[in-house]
Amino acid sequence: MPTDTIIFTKDRKIAYITLNRPDAGNRLDLGMAYQIESACQAITDDDTMQVVVLNAFGDAFCTGEELEDLQFEEPGSLLQSPGAIAINAISRLTAPVIAAINGECHGAGLELALVCDIRLASQTATFLAPELSYGYIPHHGGTQRLSRIVGKSAALEMVLLGEPVSAGDAFRIGLAARVLPPDRLGSEAEALAARLSAKAPIALRYTKEVVTKGMDVTLEQGMRLEGDLYFLLQTTRDRMEGISAFLERRTPEFEGR
Repeated sequence: MPTDTIIFTKDRKIAYITLNRPDAGNRLDLGMAYQIESACQAITDDDTMQVVVLNAFGDAFCTGEELEDLQFEEPGSLLQSPGAIAINAISRLTAPVIAAINGECHGAGLELALVCDIRLASQTATFLAPELSYGYIPHHGGTQRLSRIVGKSAALEMVLLGEPVSAGDAFRIGLAARVLPPDRLGSEAEALAARLSAKAPIALRYTKEVVTKGMDVTLEQGMRLEGDLYFLLQTTRDRMEGISAFLERRTPEFEGR
């Protein structure tokens, strides 16, 4: 099994997961998927990691998954796949995840990007849900996450037509938060991650949790969750540090406690 299908590094409070199969369009295979899963577990186990950046080497972000790596318990019953393993691992992260998307973001690659919290796109990026052309549908949560992000009409257009969406159109429909020149994508992702990593760690995680979970419940339930997490934050040392720093007109020094 290859040992370098991803590059996993840590820099202060930021973890970087870099897809590293450029000759294969960074398609997800089982080796890469298990390495992503392992990296995500290492991030979860490290309390100092506050932000994650997911990016890729080469001219493509991720062009899908290797079909020969799909494993079936019986005909027609999918047991596991590289896409499912990698996407589930990223989705379980409590830290905010920034996707820096260069080139093709297609199929399972699109679904991988959808589980990230902020998507930055290079001007050369394209987004594609091609599954219907092959006789099936996005099956790693793609139909559900896409519609929640861009709305029903735009999601149906993408999935039913199966045609590439440009970076500019991705920004227009809310799929990409920013569109950047290719030579600025990496630096902008790093700068954004640095800004987020300066926030209070517990509040950062709670904010992701309440916004994400709030999309799947009623407004009343979401408000209740928001209130509960707000109350819990009042008991943290970071909250007191934030108040003290504001009154003393200095930069807060958060410790995640």
